[in-house]
Amino acid sequence: MSNLMEQQRFTCALAAQQTVLAIPRGIPIIHAGAGCSTKAFNFASHSSGFQGGGYAGANDVSCTNAAEAEVVFGGEKKLDRLVDGALKVIDGDLYVILTGCTSDIVGDDSLSVALRYAAEGRPVVGVETAGFKGSNYQGHEFVLGAIIDQFIGDVQPKVRKGLVNVFSVVPYQDPFWRFDLETIKALLNLLGFEVNILFGSRSRGVREWKDIPNAQFNLLLSPWVGLSAVEHLKEKYGTPFLHYPVLPVGALETSRFLRAVGEYGGIPKEEVEAIIRVEEDRYYEYFSAAVDPLTEFIDLLPADFFLVADSAYALGLSGFLVREMGYEPQGVYIIDDPAESGQNRVASAFRELLPDYGDRLVFEPNGGIVQDDIKRKLNPRNKAWLFGSTWERFLAEDTDNLSVYVSVPINSNIIITRGFTGYDGGLRLVEELFNRVFQGRAIAGNVRGFQTPPREPEQKRQEA
Repeated sequence: MSNLMEQQRFTCALAAQQTVLAIPRGIPIIHAGAGCSTKAFNFASHSSGFQGGGYAGANDVSCTNAAEAEVVFGGEKKLDRLVDGALKVIDGDLYVILTGCTSDIVGDDSLSVALRYAAEGRPVVGVETAGFKGSNYQGHEFVLGAIIDQFIGDVQPKVRKGLVNVFSVVPYQDPFWRFDLETIKALLNLLGFEVNILFGSRSRGVREWKDIPNAQFNLLLSPWVGLSAVEHLKEKYGTPFLHYPVLPVGALETSRFLRAVGEYGGIPKEEVEAIIRVEEDRYYEYFSAAVDPLTEFIDLLPADFFLVADSAYALGLSGFLVREMGYEPQGVYIIDDPAESGQNRVASAFRELLPDYGDRLVFEPNGGIVQDDIKRKLNPRNKAWLFGSTWERFLAEDTDNLSVYVSVPINSNIIITRGFTGYDGGLRLVEELFNRVFQGRAIAGNVRGFQTPPREPEQKRQEA
C-alpha cells in the first residue's frame, strides 16, 4: 500500500502554534527549521478560510530558524536567546515553545529551557511538536497537556459550583472555531453556567486557564480530541467530566445537548425545558420561513449527500441533514485519522445518532481515496450535495453537483463569524443550502415568479 497521501486535510503537530495563538495574548515560540512555522500557518489559517494571523501570529511568530550549525552543535543556546528576546519585546501572558523535526531529531532539550524560565516565575511552557509525532490534532492535545502540567501545575482546587471548562474543536483546523466556541458558551450561559471557553475572543485568556482546577465539571464536546486532557484533569484535580461526542447542529441535537448538560450539572429539568421551548419556538419560526417557499419544488432539490469532515462536525452535520432536512447519506468520510479507540467512539456515536446508516461511515484520511469512492457512488441521474473542502467543490463542479464548505482546506472563502453549531448554526446551514441551489441555477428557472435575467450571447459579451 502506498504511503503517499493525496489532498491533504490536516498538517503536522507543529501547527499547534495556532492553538497557542487562539489563547488571548498567547505567544508561540518556534524551535524549528526555517519555513516550518510559515507552512503551518499557511495551511491552518490561510487554507482555513483566510482567518488572519492574529496577535503575534502569521509571519511574526518568533522562530530560531534552525539550520546546519544547530544540527551539528545543537540549538539550545540559540533557543535560549530567542526566548529571552521574545519576553523582552513581545507583550504576552503565556509563551509556549514548540519544537519541529530538526530540533527533536538532534535531541535539543527544549523543555529544560522552558523550565528554567518558569523557575524564574516567567510564564513559559515547553512542548515537543515534531511533525513525525503526529498531526495538528495530536499537537493540540500536546499543548493542552503541557499548559496544564507546567503552567497551571499542582494546585489545590477551590471548586466553584456552576463553573464549566469546555474542551471541543481545534482552533483554525476547524474553520468555524470562533463561531462554534462562542455558540457553545452562549448555550451554557442560557443554563446559568459560568464558562471557561479557553480560546477565542470570548475567553479571558490565562485567567481562565488558571481557573481550570476550580470547575464543577469539564465538558468535552468532541468524539476524541481533548479526551486525554479531561481524563488528565480528572486524575490531577479530581474534576469529573461529561463527554458529549456530537457537536450539536440544529434544534434536535442542540436541545438534546442542553438536556444532557443540564442533567449532569444539576439544573432543574423544568428550567431546562423552559429554555428549550423559547429557543425552539424561535428556531422553528425562522426555519418555516425559510422552508415554506420551497415546498412546491422540493422534489427538484438534491436528496443524497456525501460529507467529508473531521469527527466532530461529521456527526453533528450528518444528524442534522438526515433528521431535520430529510436527506440521505451516501457516504460520510472521517478525515482526522483517529486511533482505533477514537474510531470506535465515533462509530458508536454515529450508530446511536443514525442507526440505519452505520455502513455509510468511512474512516479515510487520504482525500484521493475519498474522492474516488464518491465518484464511484455518485448517481448521474440525481444531483447530490457534497459537503467538504475546496477539493469537494472541484469535484462538485466537475460532476454538476452542489457543494458546501464544512472542512479544510477552504481557499476561496473568508470565514469570520460563520458556523453551523447550535440553533442559529442550523438556520445558517439552511440558508447556505438554499443559497447554493439558487447560485448554481439548479432550480431558479422552475420557481414560479422567479425570472433569471437573460444571458447575452457570448460574442456580444466579448464585444462589449
